[in-house]
Amino acid sequence: MTVEALVKDWFKKWEEGDFFDLPLAAQFKHTSPFGTIEGKENYLSIVEENRDKFLGYQFKILDTIYEGNKACIRYKGIQGDFELDVSEWHYVKDDLISEIIAYYHIGEIREERALK
Repeated sequence: MTVEALVKDWFKKWEEGDFFDLPLAAQFKHTSPFGTIEGKENYLSIVEENRDKFLGYQFKILDTIYEGNKACIRYKGIQGDFELDVSEWHYVKDDLISEIIAYYHIGEIREERALK
C-alpha cells in the first residue's frame, strides 16, 4: 500500500469511528502538544477511554505532500462547532504507520505571548 493510500485510510477510519482498525505498527509512536504515546495498544486504549475527544470528527484536507515513506498533511478537524487546524507528519514502515508527529494549538495564548 502506498503512503498516500495509508493516509487516506487513516482519515477514513477516523471519520467512520473505526479506530481499532487503524493501519498502525505495533510500536506506533504519536507525538502531539499533549506529549508522546508509545505503542499501538497504549494509543488505542487512550482513544477508547477518551472517545468524546477523539471521535465524531470530519476532516477537511487542505494540503498534502507525499515523499518516500512519509507524508505531511495539513487539515482542519471539525467536531460539531469545534474546529482544530492541524499539521501532521506520518511515517510509514512495512505498509503501516509507524509514527505521527502532530502540530496544533491546544490552549489560550498567554498575555505576554500575544501579538500587539
